[in-house]
Amino acid sequence: MILVTGGLGFIGSHTVQALLDAGEECVLVQRSSAEPPVGRFDAPVAVERADITDLSALLDVGTRHKITGIVHLAGSMPWPPDPEQPIEATRTAIGGLLNVLQAARDWGVRRVGVASTIGVYGGGTEAALTEDMPVSLSSGHLIPTFKKIGELLNDHLADATGIEIINYRISGIWGPLEPHGPLFFAAPELVHAAVRGTEPDLSPLPAPAYAEDALDLCYAKDAGRAIALLQLADRLNHRTYNVASGRATSNAEIIAAIKKVVPDARVDLPTGGTTPPRHLDITRIRQDTGYEPAYDTERAVAEYIAWLRAGNER
Repeated sequence: MILVTGGLGFIGSHTVQALLDAGEECVLVQRSSAEPPVGRFDAPVAVERADITDLSALLDVGTRHKITGIVHLAGSMPWPPDPEQPIEATRTAIGGLLNVLQAARDWGVRRVGVASTIGVYGGGTEAALTEDMPVSLSSGHLIPTFKKIGELLNDHLADATGIEIINYRISGIWGPLEPHGPLFFAAPELVHAAVRGTEPDLSPLPAPAYAEDALDLCYAKDAGRAIALLQLADRLNHRTYNVASGRATSNAEIIAAIKKVVPDARVDLPTGGTTPPRHLDITRIRQDTGYEPAYDTERAVAEYIAWLRAGNER
């Protein structure tokens, strides 16, 4: 029985389905709901309503289920954080992680996977980002700041408790159920605009988008399967793994794939831009789990468009 925090969320839903496909049973811990959406999964799942920042409520889940593994994907920091309460927000964020690890220790769980982010790598000009690269302690955004803190705590507590704690450095994930739109990169909004028949609204992006801009984009189903493989592998040789496609995908590639399905889509972007085409190296996860991405850009775009055209909002 694998406990998945945030199991009804974007990456969480795809991870749960991948675990179910592998024959595992899952219990999902959600702060806001105790019922899975109808048709979300191909097999039954248990859903428990509990806030991971409430240790007693989280531990109570273990009285009803025999938890053998944990995949921790839920965020515990209030978002957006209250600028008037930075200390309390920090206590909440770190406390949620510590509660999950306390529960793992109390339940005798062998392996806990914890979501980190591509953002921990920061800037730089390296084309391939590997897990053993030096990472700066400074950060330009709150999310990678706390992910770096979490990775340091995980390394310490893995040694101190004997729990196998695995960090997932997750790349740009997109596809069905994607909730952010163009908050971090353009691809989701380009697909949505093509389905709507409108021009894309990329105003939420922190900088203008260009056709040549490239990022390691990993389709959500591939990401969920990668995380499931990391949870279920008999042996892992490292504590940190990149969860990614292993290649940089440009907006121009996304646009070309869109126009193969929607030829009259109005999604062209100007040329230019200075974003280096960086990607996450996936040698580790390939060697230790056999993971290979199943979706190239054209397959991902076609399936995403079909999903939206079927009446799904995101």
